[in-house]
Amino acid sequence: MLSEMLQFTFMQRALISGICIALSSAGLGVFLVLRRFSMIGEGLAHTGFAAVAVGLLLGVSPMLAAIPILLLMSLWILKLGEKTTMYGETAIGLVSSLSLAVGVLLASVSQGFNVDLFSYLFGSILAISRLEVRLSILLSVVVLAALIYFYHDLFAITYDEDFARVSGVKTKWINKLLIMMTALTVVLGIRVVGTLLISSLIIFPAVTALQISGGFRSTIVIACISAVISVITGILLSFLLNLPTGAAIVMVNFVLFVLSFTFGRITGRS
Repeated sequence: MLSEMLQFTFMQRALISGICIALSSAGLGVFLVLRRFSMIGEGLAHTGFAAVAVGLLLGVSPMLAAIPILLLMSLWILKLGEKTTMYGETAIGLVSSLSLAVGVLLASVSQGFNVDLFSYLFGSILAISRLEVRLSILLSVVVLAALIYFYHDLFAITYDEDFARVSGVKTKWINKLLIMMTALTVVLGIRVVGTLLISSLIIFPAVTALQISGGFRSTIVIACISAVISVITGILLSFLLNLPTGAAIVMVNFVLFVLSFTFGRITGRS
């Protein structure tokens, strides 16, 4: 059965793109969760909704339109948290609600919520195009390469940002890098699970790994494995049972979290 499904071109594209977003979101998610930045994925996801609406309104690829918009909005969120009296989660909430309102207005201008917009809201990885596959591979390579190259700096600010600053780490620049990589990861996840569910793909693998891991590196490895398993299983279940792909992936993620949490409680790790 599996070999037969893999003969379909759309299944091959879905699995390649899914694995790319799984690795990127899981690796990045560990840093975001430990730094209590996990909700930034939710804020950028709402921004992604507005970016998709812009792309559809202008007649360009929504993923291509989302890249510069999300990068700029991610930096704006960081700037609001640094230069104003509001806390980070307040800045995220402000940008999130504004972006959602803009997306709804643009959808209204473009004759309402059509099928295309809903596919980006909830994901449609089985209908992903060749261009979107290539874009997914390119963006995931960029994110993973940055995570590997700046691993020690990212680890330092995650462990203790003040100590990292004293040690010579350019914490402001690394924070910008982290939030821009999050923006790219959200763009990657638009087609896989949709803008409304992408934050779960960032959070679930990380918290799943934290239940059973024994160190920082092992947490990242377990998170990546968990994410890849959830994406592949979710895609296969959606194909076999005719389920929404994004929702199926998230539910598999939840099951893996419950299993890891139970195992952690039994073994005394959590």
